Formats: sequence, structure tokens, C-alpha cells
Amino acid sequence: MSYIRAVRPDTPRFDPLELARKTEELVCRWSDGHCLRKYTDFYVVGVYQGIATGYVVGCNLRCVFCWSDYSRDYPELYGEYYSPEDVVRMLRSLCRDENVERARISGGEPTLCQDHLLQVLELVEKTPEIKTFLLETNGILIGSDEAYARKLSQFRKLVVRVSIKASTETKFERITGAQGKFLELQFRAIRNLLKHGVETYVAAMTDPRLMTPEERRLLFEKIAEIDPALAQVLEEERVDPYETTIHRLTLAELDLEF
Repeated sequence: MSYIRAVRPDTPRFDPLELARKTEELVCRWSDGHCLRKYTDFYVVGVYQGIATGYVVGCNLRCVFCWSDYSRDYPELYGEYYSPEDVVRMLRSLCRDENVERARISGGEPTLCQDHLLQVLELVEKTPEIKTFLLETNGILIGSDEAYARKLSQFRKLVVRVSIKASTETKFERITGAQGKFLELQFRAIRNLLKHGVETYVAAMTDPRLMTPEERRLLFEKIAEIDPALAQVLEEERVDPYETTIHRLTLAELDLEF
């Protein structure tokens, strides 16, 4: 498989597990027993009433509505390597200086470079300035490996937000570029996390310009089958007109009015 940059109508549908491995080769490396990962920036943003955020490079999906910068598509060209200690030091400083108590990794897919993430979380547990760590994920890797969910369960400050991309395999392919059969891994991730007692909630791209009412109904049904309480508090997302988002929608030949 060649390295997929962005989705066009004729883009071959890819295996997101294979793309994860290829991306990890570009954004992760080991040094002195520590797994380093590429980041582009660290700063506090206003969502979640203020949260210190480290922006990682690389993802294993190619969502057409993605707001992330072009480091998602060209990970070899962007970012610098940071150790887990560097990351937590930056987040801790931001929390202290900006008077916030939450931190997260965002931008790319944070579950890539598993050892890096686990080392970050171990340090977060020992960092009093960070009260809550939010893990925003598409869930593909957690859904493919229950042991990943079990490892995450040891961290008391962790809250996982699983972002569902579609409710049908056909739409999943259109939206993410990945093969439709891998949609099930998103829902399996939720099951794995709940099974191991990880605090979890669900978000989904239900923008009516991308998801039909029938697809939305099916989505709620699938989540309610896993846990009715999750369906009641589902976070519904809409597409925002970032420059990168508009570019990716154009490449995918999807015309959304903003």
C-alpha cells in the first residue's frame, strides 16, 4: 500500500491498521528506553472550559472533514520529536500558567505509538497540576486490541472520547477512506473500554450534510446496544470550515455549504 495522503473518489480503500503501522514508522522513534513522538505545538484552547493540548503528528484515518493541519497527510515533513517527559513537562507548565486542570493530546491519532502514550499517562498520574487527561481517539487500535484497553484502565485520571465517523460501512468508506469492514472496530473499542472500566463517552459526526436521518437513527441504535446511557449523552459534531477541511472536502468532491 502506498502512503495515503487524502481521499479522492478514486482513492483505493485502505486498511487503517496497516496505515497505522506505516505512520508510526514516520512519527515514532526510540531513544534511551523512551518512545518519542512527533508534535507540532503545545498550547491551551478554550474547549472543555480550557485544556492544555499537545498536537501530535499522524493519523490512521483520512476523514474528509478533518480540521487537523497538513501534518496529518505529510507526517514526514512536520513536527519535532518529544519524549514523554518533555510532553508532560509542557502540559504541566501550561496548566499551571493558564490555570487549567485538564490536558489532552489532539490533532492526530493519539493511540499511535502506544508506548509513548502509555509513558505519558504514567507521568500524568504523578502530575498534580493535571487533574483530568482526555484521550480523543477514533478507537481503531483499541478496537483491534483489547489488551490496549486493559492497559489504559490502570490510569485514574483518564477519560476516553471515542469519535465515531459513520453508522454504515458504505458511509465509513466515503468519509474516512478506510475499508468499510473496519467501522466495527470503532464500536468494539467502546465495548473494550467499558469492559475494563475505563471512563468513556462517545462523539459522532452527525452533521446532516454528511449523515442522513436514517443513518443517524442507526448510529443511536448501535450505541444504545452497547450502553443506553452513552446514547443519551452522545456528543454530536458538525463540520467546521477550516482551510484544511475545505481542501479535503474539495478533493473528495463533497460540496458542503457553509
